[in-house]
Amino acid sequence: MDSSGRGTQEPEDPAATGGTPPPGEEPSRPRRRWAMDTRPLRRPAYRRLWSSTIVTAVGSQLTAVAVPKQVYDLTGSSAWVGYASIAGLLPMVVFALWGGAVADAVDRRTLLLVTNIGIAVTSLLFWLQALTGLDSVAVLMVLLATQQAFFGLNAPARNASIARLVPEEELAAANALGSTVMQIGLVAGPLLAGALIPVIGLAELYLIDAIALCVTVWAVARLPSLPPLTTAARRRAGVREIVAGFRYIALHKVLLLSFLADVIAMVLGMPRALFPQLAAETYGPYGEELALGLLFAAIPVGAVAGGLFSGTFSRARRHGWMVIGAVVAWGLAIAGFGLSTSLWVAVAFLVVAGVADMVSMVFRGAILLSAATDEMRGRMQGVFTVVVAGGPRLADVLHGTAGSAFGPRAAVVGGGLLVVAAMLGLAAAVPALRRYRV
Repeated sequence: MDSSGRGTQEPEDPAATGGTPPPGEEPSRPRRRWAMDTRPLRRPAYRRLWSSTIVTAVGSQLTAVAVPKQVYDLTGSSAWVGYASIAGLLPMVVFALWGGAVADAVDRRTLLLVTNIGIAVTSLLFWLQALTGLDSVAVLMVLLATQQAFFGLNAPARNASIARLVPEEELAAANALGSTVMQIGLVAGPLLAGALIPVIGLAELYLIDAIALCVTVWAVARLPSLPPLTTAARRRAGVREIVAGFRYIALHKVLLLSFLADVIAMVLGMPRALFPQLAAETYGPYGEELALGLLFAAIPVGAVAGGLFSGTFSRARRHGWMVIGAVVAWGLAIAGFGLSTSLWVAVAFLVVAGVADMVSMVFRGAILLSAATDEMRGRMQGVFTVVVAGGPRLADVLHGTAGSAFGPRAAVVGGGLLVVAAMLGLAAAVPALRRYRV
């Protein structure tokens, strides 16, 4: 990042990006600029990485459904389902922070290969324990912790690699493509799991996920080598390097603000912990089960819609203002959801919130990749992974407590308005995010 606060672009590595589009290729026609910007898919290396995500986005959700289902079947206790979630969260947080430092010190393709193989082997072990009827919650929790540790090591390297595969002006489009696929997986994966469990059983969901991960391993193996760009970047990955990453964030305000924007939106404004109570009390006349399903699906559906129409915003250069506007829109939509007594109006507000969340994800991700140097990108993505995973869980505690004290609708409205006030206050107090542009 230069002294003016604008993003700067590193020299592009033709081997890594897969080359430039064919000479004479016509730009997108104006009538299609509303559609998803697919320019990054012209680059073979990024296309391989992205195409593997299509398969694993759904496959990973099969395991995400199968594990809590199996835990509940064995224990009959929702508390144990919560304990299993914590068992997965703690190693993911630790290894994401460490994995960010590792990703800055080694060839990222090698790290992606090792961790994807580790995740695939873990999925096979999930399948074996279910197939043999081991019926051990302890084994399930150990496997889940191991899988999430591999994921924590994998995610920073995967996300940090994108800036080496596409030029800076296409980072927002690349993030939109990846985020859209992941959101589709959040919608399609649980639906597919629910349909398959009665037909093929629980164990086979783990096996499908393991097979899908083989596609990812194959795609990553075909990526170009992604070593540190400078000899100085080749270092050990220990506590000192992790601390250096946090110091780097503190010294670069635009990076710090991008993280704070997500914390504000998710911790103050993610009301999913109140969905069951709202479905039962406020939207019960529509059918509690129908209401609950629609509430949980609405935000991912909105995010997918935002991704499919991301051509309307992904070419914007004022990334800071896009983040500010998206977080404010999220807060207003959440407040509107809390005020709604009609289920369909409530779902519409959540869909709008999902669109705003997609816009925020796209530009926060682009800022992290463009404003940080390559030798720091892994650590920035490690912190990003922790914030994205931890924020909604903190929100569950905050909104659950506030809902019990003030009622669910008041908690939702209050949270949405707090998001708006906090984001506008932060943007006014610290101008670095407002001024940032590519």
